[in-house]
Amino acid sequence: MFKGKKVSIIGGGNMGEVIAGGIVSGKLVPAKNLTVSDVVKERLEYLKKTYKVHIEVDNTKAVTSADVVILAVKPQSMGEVLTEIASAVTKSKLVISIAAGIPTSFIEGYLKKGMRVVRVMPNTPALIGEGAAALTAGTNATENDLALAKQVFDSVGITVIVKEELMDAVTGLSGSGPAYGFIIIEALSDAGVKMGLTRDIALKLAAQTLAGAAILCLKGDRHPGQLKDMVTSPGGTTIAGIKALEDGKLRATLMDAVEAATLRSKELGGTK
Repeated sequence: MFKGKKVSIIGGGNMGEVIAGGIVSGKLVPAKNLTVSDVVKERLEYLKKTYKVHIEVDNTKAVTSADVVILAVKPQSMGEVLTEIASAVTKSKLVISIAAGIPTSFIEGYLKKGMRVVRVMPNTPALIGEGAAALTAGTNATENDLALAKQVFDSVGITVIVKEELMDAVTGLSGSGPAYGFIIIEALSDAGVKMGLTRDIALKLAAQTLAGAAILCLKGDRHPGQLKDMVTSPGGTTIAGIKALEDGKLRATLMDAVEAATLRSKELGGTK
């Protein structure tokens, strides 16, 4: 699908680097066909040395040479970047954006009529190849465009395709979700320390326990409720712990967190 194509990533920050690394390690395109553009020259030199990619300080030049343009810039910078590169975005190019809360209509509004845009909501575990990303097509994007974008983000985790009106919910769940997981891991670790474990052992056990539970959900064929029941013996320790979680309204609190983050994403994107 990428054969003969050139890719440019506008923005060499953490997520830009993750995408570049996934493209190179996944051999989607050779490093010589991948360009990363950024305003920080030291960052570009690092990316060039690490991934052997081309580097560019001029965003317009980076876009001109590319078949696929990935916008890995902060949401608040998107308008400025689009204004800068609009003249270089032709109908032969696919534009992929990972800017949180920015709808495809916003991007299309800065470009010539008929431009193909795919919007992606990745998350930070992509930094270690364990990301979860949702993709949605803009007005003119094709099934092939979605498939190509999917291939990029499959290289750093798993992907799903959703309707654009659901992207804020994706942001509230998987976009913000790693933070919820970190808080739970920290709380479990604190509990272990309270019960007498050393901090390093408690943290290691807490993190691996959640990682293992997540992998079991993804790779198994059982509902999380069934997996929970497998661990829960009559009158045992686990049911005592679950009762405490239910008393503390853990489920309702997590549901409220996802809802709050979703609503905030709608506010930031102007889609209330």
